[in-house]
Amino acid sequence: MDLYSPLKKYFGFNKFKGLQEQVIKSIVNDQNTFVIMPTGGGKSLCYQLPALMAEGTAIVVSPLIALMKNQVDAIRGISEQHGVAHVLNSSLNKGQVKVVKEDLLSGKTKLLYVAPETLTKQENLDFFSDLKVSFFAVDEAHCISEWGHDFRPDYRTIKQSVKELGRKPVIALTATATPKVQADIIKTMGMEEPNIFLSSFNRPNLYYEVRPKRDIDHDIIKLLSQNIGKSAIVYCLSRQKVEDLAAQLQINGIN
Repeated sequence: MDLYSPLKKYFGFNKFKGLQEQVIKSIVNDQNTFVIMPTGGGKSLCYQLPALMAEGTAIVVSPLIALMKNQVDAIRGISEQHGVAHVLNSSLNKGQVKVVKEDLLSGKTKLLYVAPETLTKQENLDFFSDLKVSFFAVDEAHCISEWGHDFRPDYRTIKQSVKELGRKPVIALTATATPKVQADIIKTMGMEEPNIFLSSFNRPNLYYEVRPKRDIDHDIIKLLSQNIGKSAIVYCLSRQKVEDLAAQLQINGIN
């Protein structure tokens, strides 16, 4: 199957990045697919392109309303049809929900972004059962695992919804998962013999340095003073430490 023509048509790219092509082939071939790819590696295209190519609607489970909105806006930006992508979540009023459902039933919508709580509501499951679902994508899949850093209990109910709607291929994607978390995601989702794609986490555009902690405030002030006019993010373990350090920076003339 030609993937390069639709890649150029929808996204304007001439080639895939990293493992994207292999991942998309797996989905197009109706295979359960598990993807671990670092932030910036192009995870969203892995399910957006096959959704745009496939007959029916891909249901994408995402944990945050802001994430859903950003992705929907991006897809609408490359399509002539406003209804090509929608969110269905608690942020919509009744009128907006009506428009979304009309577009879904008409076949316009290729990507539907939902929260896990939305997917598991029985009234929504009844509605989705009348749709032609191409596949399910579970974004931020580490939320499924009790061993993950951002566990969301509602994510563990996704499997039942997928089963009720007729077992379609599932693609689960995350930027972070230990082997224990990977196994838990696959087991909890009931993903039989998934194709697993693990990208390198090397980011050649980033430079890392680890230094011993001595006089930490002094070291931070010195480092920032050597980079006047640039931006920096400093992480602290407590709100109190943030406020103390901010005061120290201000005293030393750092904005």
